[in-house]
Amino acid sequence: MQSTIYGNPPFSWSGRIDQETDPQAAQRWHQKVRPYAPGGEQGVALLGFESDEGVRRNQGRPGAAKGPDHIRQALTNLPWNRSTPVWDAGNIRCHGTQLEQAQQDYAGQMCQLLDNGQLVIGLGGGHEIGWASYQGLMMHLEKQGQGKDPINVGIINFDAHFDLRLPEVGPSSGTPFWQASEYAREHSIPFNYFCFGISESSNTQALFNRADELGVTYRLDKEMTLLNLPSLQQDLQQFIDRVDHIYLTIDIDAFPAALAPGVSAPAARGIPPEVVEPLLDIIKHCGKLKLFDIAETCPKHDIDAHTARLAARLIHQLAGQTR
Repeated sequence: MQSTIYGNPPFSWSGRIDQETDPQAAQRWHQKVRPYAPGGEQGVALLGFESDEGVRRNQGRPGAAKGPDHIRQALTNLPWNRSTPVWDAGNIRCHGTQLEQAQQDYAGQMCQLLDNGQLVIGLGGGHEIGWASYQGLMMHLEKQGQGKDPINVGIINFDAHFDLRLPEVGPSSGTPFWQASEYAREHSIPFNYFCFGISESSNTQALFNRADELGVTYRLDKEMTLLNLPSLQQDLQQFIDRVDHIYLTIDIDAFPAALAPGVSAPAARGIPPEVVEPLLDIIKHCGKLKLFDIAETCPKHDIDAHTARLAARLIHQLAGQTR
C-alpha cells in the first residue's frame, strides 16, 4: 500500500505476513495503514514533517529531515493493536531554507486532520515540528470554540532541552515553545508547559531563568527515576487536571544515547523508558490528548535503527487500544 505524500515519492507499506490459523489476529501495521482521504473514519493519522532546517539554524547535526519514513519503516512489522483505522497523510517537506512556509503548510494539514476527528501523530523531522504542531492545534481549536471560552492547552514535552531559545536567525528547533509562549501572550490565553527530562548540562542559566519567568513546570533528567515515579505521576495528573487539551511532544534525544543514537544531539545521560512509559499511559487515557509528535530522529546516525525502533514502540503504545 502506498501513501499519498507531498513533494516526494510515497512510502510503500510492506512487510512480513504471518500464516496463522487466525489471520486477523496476526495482522501487522503494514497490512492496515491506508492512505488518508478527507472524510475518512475517525482513528489516528500519521503526518510527517521533512525538515531539519531548524536543526541547522540551531547548530545541530543535520539528517532529521529523513526521519518520517525511517520511523514508518520501523512501524511496518509491529503487531496491529487497534480496532479503528490508521491513516497515512504523507509528508510535508521543507524546501531549502523555507522553514516558516513548511511550518504553515504542516499546521494547515494538521488542522484539517483534527477537524476530521483524527488523533494526529507527527513524525519528525527536527523539533521545529513543535511550533508547526502548536499552530495547527490552535487553528483547529479556534474554529471549534468560536471565541466562547479561552483556549486552555497544556504542552507536555519529554526533552533534555527547554526549547525556549530566543530566535537568533529566525525560528529553529530550539525556539518552538518560546514561540508558543509568545502566541499565548499575544492572544491572552494561558501558557501551560511541562517538560520532563531537562538536563542541567544542556541548558544555560538564561534558559532556566526564562522557564521560571514563564511559569514552566519541569523535572530534571536526574529526577526521572523509578523511585520518583509516584511523585512524577502525581505532578503530571495535576497538570492535566488544569488544562482542557493536551499536545504531547517527544524529542527522542531525551533518551540515553545507547537507546537513541540516531538523533540531532545525543544525550549524555537521558531518561529511562521504564519511567516514561507509565507517564505516557496517563496522558493516553486522560481523554484530552489531541495530537502527539516525535522529533529529531536522524537516520544517518541511527545504529541498527535503534532510534526508529524506540520511536515506533512509543507510537505503538500511544496509538494502541486496550484489548
